[in-house]
Amino acid sequence: MQQVYGSPAMLRTAEVERPQPGAGQVLVRVRAASVNARDWHVMRGDPKIARWMDRSVFGRRGPANPVPGGDFAGTVAQVGDGVTDLAVGDEVFGEAVSGAFAEYVAVARGLLDRKPANLSFEEAAAVPLAANTALTCLRHVGDGERVLIIGASGGVGTFAVQIARARGARVSAVCSTRNVEAARSLGAHHVIDYTRDTVTGRYDTVLDLAGTRTLRTLLRLVEPTGTLVLSGGGNFDGGSWFGPVGLLARGQLARPFVKPAIRAPLAEQTPQALTELRDLIESGLLRPAIDRAYPLADTPAAIEYMETEHARAKVVITVAPAS
Repeated sequence: MQQVYGSPAMLRTAEVERPQPGAGQVLVRVRAASVNARDWHVMRGDPKIARWMDRSVFGRRGPANPVPGGDFAGTVAQVGDGVTDLAVGDEVFGEAVSGAFAEYVAVARGLLDRKPANLSFEEAAAVPLAANTALTCLRHVGDGERVLIIGASGGVGTFAVQIARARGARVSAVCSTRNVEAARSLGAHHVIDYTRDTVTGRYDTVLDLAGTRTLRTLLRLVEPTGTLVLSGGGNFDGGSWFGPVGLLARGQLARPFVKPAIRAPLAEQTPQALTELRDLIESGLLRPAIDRAYPLADTPAAIEYMETEHARAKVVITVAPAS
């Protein structure tokens, strides 16, 4: 848990009361969780402007909720009043507001669903936030469209490559040298190593997940009738006031004055989205890619790796082994 903003070293293991599910909630025994860029943003209170944007997540001096973690997979331990379609022992996955880096988490029924049958708990925990973000960003993509994904080897990017491919798009992936083969294995038709080659050409959709290029540079890669999608989480570089929010804001301000459409969609977790992702997974069209797994006691190391080492694919946390 964490009381004040800071580095992963601020996180402490502590005994807390087992949460109780309220009406419409489900208590989940967490088997695995996963780390997202959102977790280190909340942990550090970075960018600083976020501390004034969403007080349900960001407090002034520390996170609003001391136990971090969103994505999880586990088994139902108890159901609250009004929950009739799940029973104790059912395997589920979903995205909590917070508290998933723990043995138990209480979650609204609308934020979880039944776990894909063909995934382990660790694999299922890697899905909710990242895969739903990719799905939300690419809903407009149709068969035969040319899609460029910048940041294709990250948590969201690995899902985005597969989802764009499943929607019939011609996918070009941008990543570093060490991730070229991984991007190809996920289904990218063309891979651009940004450490060696310049990204050129024009595409029907450009999905920027890196947040490192200027808006002007990104717009040059989009057809006038195309769409630029901004969803970059960035990497920690010592702290900032605006971080990726700056690029998103510039994109919104430029929308009325440029020909390509600019979107910065917010992924809302719903049972319908989780069901759609589960169907894609069980049909073989989507599979989570995992970089590393850490035990719960090493959660600080998992977050540090995520925020500083440009993690390939997803970083997961094993909370309790399946029995």
